[in-house]
Amino acid sequence: MADHRQSHTDRWTRYFVDRGHQDVRPLGVGVEGAVYRLGDGVVGKVWSGRRPAGVGLMRRVYEDIARDAESLPFGTREILGVEEHEGVLVTYEREWSGVPLRADSAVVAPGREVPASETDALLTVLRGLASVPGSDAMRRLVVQGDDRPLWEGYRRFPDALAGLVQRAVMRRGEVLAGQVSDLAGVVRRTVESLRALPDGGPVSVVHGDLVPPNILVDDTGAPAAVLDFGFFTTAGDPVFEAAVTAAVWDMYGPFAEEHTVGLTRLFAEEFRYSPDTLHLYQRAYALATYDLFSSDGADGHFRWCVGVLERGVPTPPG
Repeated sequence: MADHRQSHTDRWTRYFVDRGHQDVRPLGVGVEGAVYRLGDGVVGKVWSGRRPAGVGLMRRVYEDIARDAESLPFGTREILGVEEHEGVLVTYEREWSGVPLRADSAVVAPGREVPASETDALLTVLRGLASVPGSDAMRRLVVQGDDRPLWEGYRRFPDALAGLVQRAVMRRGEVLAGQVSDLAGVVRRTVESLRALPDGGPVSVVHGDLVPPNILVDDTGAPAAVLDFGFFTTAGDPVFEAAVTAAVWDMYGPFAEEHTVGLTRLFAEEFRYSPDTLHLYQRAYALATYDLFSSDGADGHFRWCVGVLERGVPTPPG
């Protein structure tokens, strides 16, 4: 598990230059690693957490998604090549055109009004991903911070998610308990509610990290590509995808809670999702990811998770 957001280094710039890529430029960073633009429509990603043994499975997942690419109004990831250097995984991937939907709210806080162009883009992406069936390869993925495939031992997504919540709280629950009132009760009610969700819902691909920088849009504002599958990618309930997207669109701005409430309401109305299920999945996501950016709770994501669980206003990092 990565303890913090990764950064670009001269070492990896030189690595790509030595392999014949003369126009190397830093492109983006995240909890999983750092991405470099290499030219000729190719990017290189230096992974910080996923070991080389897991890339074959991720490649299979991308291929499963690509089978439905013609029905999607946007592009998805495509791995062109794989290397290992000193135990670090390096992947070469297609670079998609377009610009991020918006900067991360930790970098640039959004205003109070959510532009219609952004909500339209989110609705398009959610509809598209919900149309991609969940596959066996997706069920075999391990989400960030866990130690086993999410679906291992389970036949239903809500039950698998309940198991993940229980394992995640065991990792560093004492840190979370110091900030969340009656954490044991919150966990118990969340797990019981997940297990009580009805059978028979659709199972589709779940990206699990649709923050604005992971959605590229063209000059008309339409989604051009969805990037960075892997952080919480699995097969699952499209309601979970919508719930998490509503919550992470703005995590740290001054209107973060207001935006989450508004997007949750919008997705409930547009897709006829149960508001209670959306709120339940948001709590489950907070319980499953609270410690993924630091081990001691000294980061903005942890404080955001506490805000979700306490139903208070998320506190921006500082």
